[in-house]
Amino acid sequence: MTYRLLLCLALLFSLQIASAASPIKIGLNYPESGRYQYLGLQQRLGAFLAVEEINAQGGVLGRPLELVIRNTRLKPDRGAQNVVDMIEKENVQMIFGGVSSAVAIASGKAAKERDRIYFGTLTYANATTGKAGHTHMFRESYNAWMTASALGQYLASEYQDKRFFYITADYTWGYSVEESLRTKSGTEDTERHPVARTPFPNARTQDFYKALEAAEASEANVLVLVLGGGDMVRAVNIIHEMGLKEKMDIIWPNTSLGTAIQIGPALMQGIIGAAPWFWELPYEKGYQPGIDFVENFSKSYDMRPSSAAASAYSIVYQYRDAVERAGTTRTADVIQALEGHRYSLLKDTQEWRAFDHQNVQSVYVVRMKPRDQVLADEYNSDFYEILATIDGSDAARTLEEWQEDRRKAGAPLKLQ
Repeated sequence: MTYRLLLCLALLFSLQIASAASPIKIGLNYPESGRYQYLGLQQRLGAFLAVEEINAQGGVLGRPLELVIRNTRLKPDRGAQNVVDMIEKENVQMIFGGVSSAVAIASGKAAKERDRIYFGTLTYANATTGKAGHTHMFRESYNAWMTASALGQYLASEYQDKRFFYITADYTWGYSVEESLRTKSGTEDTERHPVARTPFPNARTQDFYKALEAAEASEANVLVLVLGGGDMVRAVNIIHEMGLKEKMDIIWPNTSLGTAIQIGPALMQGIIGAAPWFWELPYEKGYQPGIDFVENFSKSYDMRPSSAAASAYSIVYQYRDAVERAGTTRTADVIQALEGHRYSLLKDTQEWRAFDHQNVQSVYVVRMKPRDQVLADEYNSDFYEILATIDGSDAARTLEEWQEDRRKAGAPLKLQ
């Protein structure tokens, strides 16, 4: 064998090794700035922790993961353009993240057009895996229907014959939650159970004063705040100022650890809501992988993980597992490996449902603990007390309900 041939073979072998060890890039599309900055940061930290752990375990198919990040700024067009850039310039194989459902839907569409999976983290509008759902969109978080189903069952039982007043953010997620919650709690009558809508994303403090004054004048027994992030912070502070907690029970459908910390335990005490996961859960239920995640996250970042961090962390692991089951990063094969897959990671059993790609999982009705209990935690973050647990199969829409929603929207009755 000639020297030149040996040199060529050696070069080819070295290239094969380099190729085998080249990273698999995944993209995180999240709000790095703005009113949901904390939720974005939690996703980023959870994702980084998962990538670090997986790479320490040998990577995926013998290749390391590399995280590419982009700031959506809570703008759908920016989110979609981030997806285009990450795929075409960085060659990412999967994208995940989000807080706004409008951003997630636009980003998921851009991913599908380039044959990449998009995993939604904090996207709660029914449309994400409902009428706007498609083959390349998977949602790890619960949706508005699941939130409302769990919380609505509890409210229908505990607040029967009470009068409700809704304050709802005027955008897709707000509509979804309000509509679903009204259906499940039996409060569809908008004359008996009125609503005030607040602008999104540019609500002013006076918008919340006006809405809360209307709520007080209605003499309702229950105040439902379909608000998130900074809007919730402002609303609860005004509620405290007006003394409304002494007059009405406060319901906050989609709870958030970050927002609870911003508001503070004194003002949060007694507020009822729903959650797909919270850091105390693994300890209460004895889920060891969940406990390990909480311990590692807390020690690494000097804070407790929220459901946003847990969602991003879980998605990275679920992508790793699906690629290894498929034996390839090829999108069609990874989709097939995900559909119908059941697993348990940070909580009890979850499933990537095949017909809509919604993650079906338990939903928890929770109440915020008294201040002294919250502050007993070394990170001052022990907020959640479980009032009820609703199985995912009882919380999620059925195939027939999902198809009816798609039919009304003129969407195909199967994902395309």
